[in-house]
Amino acid sequence: MGVKMQGHHHLVAVSLNEQQLGTKRKYRSYVPRTNQGKYLILWIIVFGFAAIHVYRSIDAEHQQRIQEGLVSMCDQRARMLQDQFSVCVNHVHALAVLVSTFHYYKNPSVIDQDTFAEYTARTAFERPLLSGVAYAPRVLNSEREDFESQHGGTIRTMANKEPSPHRDEYAPVIFSQETVSYLNLLDMMSGEEDRENILRARSTGKAVLTSPFKLLGSHHLGVVLTIPVYKSKLPPNASVRDRIEATAGYLGGAFDVESLVENLLGQLAGNQEIIVKVYDVTNTSDPLIMYGRQTQEGDPTRVHVSRLDFGDPYRKHHMTCRYLHEAPISRTAMITAVLGYVIVILVGYMFYTGAIHIVQVEDDFDTMQKLKVRAEAADVAKSQFLATVSHEIRTPMNGILGMLALLLDTDLSSTQRDYAQTAQACGRALITLINEVLDRAKIEAGKLELEAVPFDLRSILDDVLSLFSEKSRNKGIELAVFVSDKVPQIVMGDPGRFRQVITNLVGNSVKFTEQGHIFVQVHLAEHSKAVQDAKLESCMNGRSNGPQSKTLSGREAADDRNNWDRFKHLIADEEFPFQVLTSDGNSQNVNLMVSVEDTGIGIPLHAQELVFMPFMQADSSTSRHYGGTGIGLSISKCLVELMGGQISFISRPQIGSTFSFTAKFTRCEKNTVADLKRSLYDDLPTSFKGMKATVVDTKPVRAAVTRYHLKRLGVSVDIVNSIKAAVLGSCSCSGQPDMILVEKDVWLSGDDLNNVPVFGHKLKSPKMILLATNVTGGELDKAKAAGFSDTLIMKPLRASMVAACLQQVLGTGKAEQGKVMANGSVYLRGLLLGKKILVVDDNRVNRRVAAGALKKFGAEVECAESGKAALDLLQIPHGFDACFMDIQMPEMDGFEATRRIRKMEDKVNEQQDGCFENRTWHLPILAMTADVIQATFEECQKSGMDGYVSKPFQEENLYQEVAKFFESKPATDS
Repeated sequence: MGVKMQGHHHLVAVSLNEQQLGTKRKYRSYVPRTNQGKYLILWIIVFGFAAIHVYRSIDAEHQQRIQEGLVSMCDQRARMLQDQFSVCVNHVHALAVLVSTFHYYKNPSVIDQDTFAEYTARTAFERPLLSGVAYAPRVLNSEREDFESQHGGTIRTMANKEPSPHRDEYAPVIFSQETVSYLNLLDMMSGEEDRENILRARSTGKAVLTSPFKLLGSHHLGVVLTIPVYKSKLPPNASVRDRIEATAGYLGGAFDVESLVENLLGQLAGNQEIIVKVYDVTNTSDPLIMYGRQTQEGDPTRVHVSRLDFGDPYRKHHMTCRYLHEAPISRTAMITAVLGYVIVILVGYMFYTGAIHIVQVEDDFDTMQKLKVRAEAADVAKSQFLATVSHEIRTPMNGILGMLALLLDTDLSSTQRDYAQTAQACGRALITLINEVLDRAKIEAGKLELEAVPFDLRSILDDVLSLFSEKSRNKGIELAVFVSDKVPQIVMGDPGRFRQVITNLVGNSVKFTEQGHIFVQVHLAEHSKAVQDAKLESCMNGRSNGPQSKTLSGREAADDRNNWDRFKHLIADEEFPFQVLTSDGNSQNVNLMVSVEDTGIGIPLHAQELVFMPFMQADSSTSRHYGGTGIGLSISKCLVELMGGQISFISRPQIGSTFSFTAKFTRCEKNTVADLKRSLYDDLPTSFKGMKATVVDTKPVRAAVTRYHLKRLGVSVDIVNSIKAAVLGSCSCSGQPDMILVEKDVWLSGDDLNNVPVFGHKLKSPKMILLATNVTGGELDKAKAAGFSDTLIMKPLRASMVAACLQQVLGTGKAEQGKVMANGSVYLRGLLLGKKILVVDDNRVNRRVAAGALKKFGAEVECAESGKAALDLLQIPHGFDACFMDIQMPEMDGFEATRRIRKMEDKVNEQQDGCFENRTWHLPILAMTADVIQATFEECQKSGMDGYVSKPFQEENLYQEVAKFFESKPATDS
């Protein structure tokens, strides 16, 4: 066995490797699987710098706008100051022209001090920035005495107002405005800077300015404006010498710069406050402030310098402007940067959590894939384990059952035969349990497939009833089957699985029913639904006929709809009165409704939801009292669904249960039907056609079942409810029946016992046959004394069994009796008679069983104990007609042996040159093993095997496989 297991382990390993290769990741992840936190921090830092950059960019624009505002305001003030200064300078020019015209061009002069003072006082509004104006003539040193004598005073210096020392020339003030009258006879050239300005003014002919100084009589800073006055008109291109010689004097005015700027800022007080300073920057290394404080004030970060042009090309001035307060930060920049940064952080966190989630999902997916591989491996291992266990159990069981079958074919005493049959029944029960477990495993693995072969549904139902006939008789319960005439005789489907469902349902009913009946019905689904709808409408209209207990046995059933009122419409021979709606139309589909009704203990309400769960029963006592594993109904449900139907049930405790299911099949072609009629499934005798029978029964449903089985034999049936009515009917001119079948309970009722002997006076009395579920010896003797035949028809009724009993009673068809009783064996003998068959199995008991079973049907059998021995025997040419080969064998298993045989045959067929009778070699090879899982069947096909026979041999399965290769020959009884 260890050697056999190695091959299976190899298959499992290969299967697992293929599955693991198939579970490799088929996607590409773009999400980092590690360091997500570091990526998040990097994201925050990078976009933090980006937020700072955004803030700075927006703030720079904001600061630029502030700076532009400062530039605009500063340039505006500088321009206004410059314009006002220019206006004042122009007025001083005009005054200089006035002095030149009326003092020097007129002789005598028409201007004196009083006139000048009055005129300048009246026109002071035109010179608001000047604190006063004065005129100083040019006086040479030679003219000093005359000048001093003429004006009655001494020329004095400006610094200390002392007499001016002798110089080349002087510029004493002779005319002055009232505000600067203290300048009278002060020498304007006594100061070094003043002297340079005067000399520069007369050489250039333009107004010149002094550097800032404190004005006399005021703490304000100011500058002196000096304009030359000429005594004659000069040409436009006059030279410096011409200007010096033509100079008559100098007109000067003191500008109060601080007042000028204060006045200007007062006009612009509504604007933003800024700090304004005015500088004389003639000496750039030491600028002189003309307006403003020396201390640093205002916003030091923003300053603007505006150039001032007061008309003196030598002097340079500018105005500096600052904001009084520092500019506030840009709220727009701050809000934009902060909000943007927050959004980016949230997005980064979303990516972070998303990445973590994706990684978790991927990890979960990988885990799921690994678990899937493990689950699939476990499933494969489980299936392989079940197959191996099945093989190891079925192999000895095959020997047990096979030897028991051979034993039963020998001469045994009744006690020995009973013991052997009991052992055979127990072995078959064990095989059934193994098959159920394997079926459940295949269903869970999704590897259960249905066949599509033609089969006789009625024969299968008869076979199922035969399995439970003994149990039902011992319990005294009615077991019956009825198939509607509208159901085709032959359908295409899986007969084995259909049989399995019916067997499970009937087996449960027999197990849980102690009295009453078990009734199996098969109708067309559309037919049944139409009748049900019509009856429902009739009930709603108040038309209900009879009690609901008109059932097979007369006991109440769980489903009230399954009574005689509905059943009589389903079995009506006349045209069906209800409209049948079928979805298939003229298609080949056949939809069946199958119901199994019993009057057993029912299912408790709390357990009805668990009925179809595997290994579940109503309660723990059920298994102890009735036995069973609770797996049959779950398998039945899966099989029904595979057949395209649904299963349901109605159950009432202590009343019974009715299980119903639908199944889809297809119709068979006529040729197939004709061929199958000749097979072992249905070969009923034809000698009863044209006979008449009367059935005496008070229960209409039971009578209809009896009529159904007789009609299958070609017997026309009348139903009456008493023996008296049967006697009267037989005496009528309508014709005497050939037989009268009386139900035992009707006969035992005692009402009509005296009517039976009437037939004793007739020429040809009909045969009286008793129908009974069980009968005692006393009842049998009493029935014989009353005129009944010695042969009883025991229930459950089956067409073949009824035919055999009628043949015995009527004495017809004796030549066919053997065929009826063992038609399967006869057909198998016709197929296998004279065939030379090689049986290959490493187990000696299995070889003996297989050889004995095949020899039983007339085959010549030779055995081989290994695949290698089989190859030696099958060297071409050989004389074998078929080979039954075990799959699991040491050294060389059945798969490898088959592959080598096929290669050998292919090679010979290719090289064939007229030898070996010019035949094509292909030996039918049938797998012979206890391993019955689908994977093994597929492996058999791949290796080149032609069929599959499970151990122990079943005549039906053996016939199906052998019939594919051999033609039937007439078989003689031996």
